[in-house]
Amino acid sequence: MDWDKLRIFHAVADAGSLTHAGDVLHLSQSAVSRQIRALEDSLNTTLFHRHARGLILTEQGELLFDATSAMSKRLETAEARIRDSEEEVFGELRVTATTGFGSLWLAPRLSALYEEYPNLKIDLMLEERVLDLPMREADVAIRMKEPSQADLIRKRLLSVRMRLYASPEYLAKRGTPQSLDDLSGHRLICQNLAAVQVAAGASLVQMLMTHDVGSRLTVNNYFGVLQGVINNLGIGVLPDYTARDPANNLVRVLPEVESNEVPVFLAYPEELRQSKRVAAFRDFVTREIMAERVRQREDEDDAA
Repeated sequence: MDWDKLRIFHAVADAGSLTHAGDVLHLSQSAVSRQIRALEDSLNTTLFHRHARGLILTEQGELLFDATSAMSKRLETAEARIRDSEEEVFGELRVTATTGFGSLWLAPRLSALYEEYPNLKIDLMLEERVLDLPMREADVAIRMKEPSQADLIRKRLLSVRMRLYASPEYLAKRGTPQSLDDLSGHRLICQNLAAVQVAAGASLVQMLMTHDVGSRLTVNNYFGVLQGVINNLGIGVLPDYTARDPANNLVRVLPEVESNEVPVFLAYPEELRQSKRVAAFRDFVTREIMAERVRQREDEDDAA
C-alpha cells in the first residue's frame, strides 16, 4: 500500500472530515478526496460511509485505522528515540499518574526537574484510567500497583498507606477522637466508594463506614479530600505522603488505624530504555523519594 495514501487516510479517519484533514495536511479537499478514492480502489473496498455531517468508518475502514494508529504510535516512538540527544535532555515527555499522586506529590516537585532540564516539555496526564504504554498513550507511568502490561520496565518507588488526618484548627474546635466510636462526633472526609481508587483505600473507608460516623463528605479524588481537611471540614482519609508536606499542616488521628500497604511503581516501555528524557525523569523521581526518606529519618531522630 502507498504510505502517502495511508497517511492521508489516517488524517481523514482521525478528523472525520475531508476538509479538516485537508487543513491538517495542507492539501485541498479535492486532493484529499482523490487520494481516498484511489486507496479504496486499490483495496477494492469502501473505507468510509459518507453523510451530511461527516465521514464514518466502515468495518474495513476500522481495521485499517487500527493498523495506521499502531503505525503512527511506532513512528512517534522512533522519532522520540532519534531526537534524544547524546548531551541534552529536551523535547516532550508524556507522564501519566493517578490524580492524587500526580497532583499532591509529583506536580509540586517538578520545578526541580525543570531547573535541571529547562528545555524539557512535560505533558502530565492525571487520571485513574491505565494508559497503554506499549501503544504510546504515554511515555512513563506512575501507578499504585504493579503494571500488568507486557514489554515494560518496572521500578518500585515506595509504599503508601491511607491514614486519618485532620487540621490543628479542626481538632482544637471539635476535639481529638480517641477511638473509632468517637467518630460519631465528627465529619469523615473520604473518597466516594464508587470512585476509582486503590483497593486498600476502599477497604479502609468501608471499615470506617461500619461505625457511627456523625457526618460525611465524599469526593472522587484525594486532592478534594485534602482541600476539605485543610479547610477544617473534618477528618480525612488521605495517603501518608500528604502529611509529609509541611504546607498541609496535618495531624494524624487514631494512629492505629491505617490501610494495607500500597506499592507505587514507575513503568515505561522497553523500547524507551535508552531515552534520555525517560532516564532524566526516572532519576529525578528516585532522588526526590530518597531525599524525602532522609528528611523523614531526621524528623524521627529529632522527635526521639
